Amino acid sequence: MGGAKQYDGYRSFDYLEAGIDYRAFELAPQIGRVEPFVFPLDDEQDARARALLETSVAISLHDHCGIMPTDLADNDAYVREGREHYGYEGLAVSGLDAVFENMMDGTATITSKMGWKWTDVIHDLGMHLADIAHQSMIVVGSGVDDIERAHRDGRIALIPCMESATPIENEVDRLDVLYGLGVRMMGVAYSEANALGGGLKEVNDGGLTQFGRAAVRRMNRLGMAVDVSHAGNVTALDVCKVSTRPVFISHAGARALWDIPRMKPDHVIKAIADTGGVIGIEAAPHTTLTTTHPMHSLESVMEHFEYCVDLVGIDHVSFGPDTVFGDHVGFHEAYAAHMDAGDEGEHPRAPYVEGLENASEYPNVVRWLVGRGYSDQDIRTAIGGSTLRALRDVWV
Repeated sequence: MGGAKQYDGYRSFDYLEAGIDYRAFELAPQIGRVEPFVFPLDDEQDARARALLETSVAISLHDHCGIMPTDLADNDAYVREGREHYGYEGLAVSGLDAVFENMMDGTATITSKMGWKWTDVIHDLGMHLADIAHQSMIVVGSGVDDIERAHRDGRIALIPCMESATPIENEVDRLDVLYGLGVRMMGVAYSEANALGGGLKEVNDGGLTQFGRAAVRRMNRLGMAVDVSHAGNVTALDVCKVSTRPVFISHAGARALWDIPRMKPDHVIKAIADTGGVIGIEAAPHTTLTTTHPMHSLESVMEHFEYCVDLVGIDHVSFGPDTVFGDHVGFHEAYAAHMDAGDEGEHPRAPYVEGLENASEYPNVVRWLVGRGYSDQDIRTAIGGSTLRALRDVWV
């Protein structure tokens, strides 16, 4: 079953005592932080959307479902505590059956203000897994069977991921370590270049290095999905040439609709599809905008979805919303130096993405597709089928 999950009311680190075992912070609401938005449908469409979400496997190809402090001035201290709380309550109403979870990722600045340190990301991963082990709704997933089982059981498969391979430094065997700890998708590079290749904001993208080629081959052999969402375009194309398995853009959009470095040009999206891979359309604030919808909303996100479907076919397109529980816009501003990928262009500043503010609003994706007249089969493909198809060729 999909739809609402078997949530037992657990809140992060309930097995410990706040104020004694760890420092507590006031955290942002997971539901209702902003004005609720439900994509409008008539009664018949509403029933169809609900049924589709309940009977289909729904996957977020990229998200960060941790909870931010209400006051972002507390965020540095919260992160240094090394114990990010997780959005169980919000995920329970998301309808999602699997989340490719990237945790604190490059903002796991526990010991370093620059992030991406090996010890910090391992600490963050282990702390999340310890927390998850004490509740019953979310299970750690490592294969397609785990995702399909979570769907049947009314649970959610969490797939540990990392947005960049930067923490492995020049140690290819660290990929094996991360795989052993449950990581099943890895980004090649974030905005800055690393030992593997070029990132989005580099002036010159030199492509995949020899070490990067070895790393891609190792990920292929391990059964770890390769993600080029933040890689430079030359590096992304090199990955597509080297990889013998489908390659992913877990969260991005089409540069033809919004000309910023964060979006992918047509030839890169086509190269991903040629590997059998998938692009997940993202909804992080001020990314998937369009000239038709310059105020970021569900409508602008779905315009990118339709463009990519027209470009490479629905079998190669899904959704990687890239959301958080809390003030995502404020978070981007606070971490601008870490997350900058170049000029966003001129556009109205949205306080949040209406209709996809966080994972709890994922049902709006299905509602929009129903409202636009997509067939049941195309909806099932878009929300999870395309990803499952590619993963069967990647995971062992």
